[in-house]
Amino acid sequence: MNQASETRRAHASPLFAGLPGDIGVSFEFFPPKTEKMEETLWDSVLTLAPLAPRFVSVTYGAGGTTRERTHNTVARIVRETGIPAAAHLTCVEATKDEIAEVADAYWQAGVRHIVALRGDPPGGATKFTPHPQGYANAVELVAGLRELHPFELSVSAYPETHPDAANPAADLDNLKRKLDAGATRAITQFFFEPDTFFRFQDACLAAGIDAEIVPGIMPVSNFAAIQRMSGMTGTAVPDWLGHLFEGLDEKPAARQLVAATVAAEFCRRLYAGGVRNFHFYTLNRAELSYAICHLLGLRPENPA
Repeated sequence: MNQASETRRAHASPLFAGLPGDIGVSFEFFPPKTEKMEETLWDSVLTLAPLAPRFVSVTYGAGGTTRERTHNTVARIVRETGIPAAAHLTCVEATKDEIAEVADAYWQAGVRHIVALRGDPPGGATKFTPHPQGYANAVELVAGLRELHPFELSVSAYPETHPDAANPAADLDNLKRKLDAGATRAITQFFFEPDTFFRFQDACLAAGIDAEIVPGIMPVSNFAAIQRMSGMTGTAVPDWLGHLFEGLDEKPAARQLVAATVAAEFCRRLYAGGVRNFHFYTLNRAELSYAICHLLGLRPENPA
């Protein structure tokens, strides 16, 4: 089915009816800080597991601040589920030897996929400074990990340009170098307009990037939090999105319904434009991501 006919069908059919569920999904979690948070995380993993995700990933704090918790979470997913697990790994405040030690521990634990990132400056710093004995950037990190073990490697991409990049062209060049160094795919920072992704896709192709680019989806359940995160990542927050969440600060159930509606329609438009793989930033909660996948036609492999 070509894009034009799919677009016509999207507008002609009732809501999300008839979607075949021909999508691939992945989910991102962060390592829990408390026993209660671990219960919530694990409930989310078990809720989403029947959707047969391509992988789930677990984030890594600046300067290795969550190193042990990230490792324990990823190792448990590998040990107790059949889901491929990916561990985030950054360059921040770490020597090459320390990164090799972490990577070796992941490999020994059965982890075969790493999300390789430069990482954010730690402790409120405004500029990233490489460790003198560390990797200078994600390009070097990807190359170094490729030499250690045959990991599957994912990297980040910024549809609205990384805040530290000199310009969009330089940012695309950096992405291409990460992929040329051995990464398999790029997962984008979250964004809120479908055309943002489609323009970025076109720019990638024009720059000679033909690797898989997976849109990162952030369902908005807390608008104030999204505004803070968007400010740090350079993500544009459209006025219409703020308007939809006005007056819902003290109405969490209504916020959840609005969040699901907005995110599902967003993903439906990406699907109509040919997107078939989605990466969900879950914030360790399953409900929104599960609902969106359901609306896109994805059903549990083992409903029982």
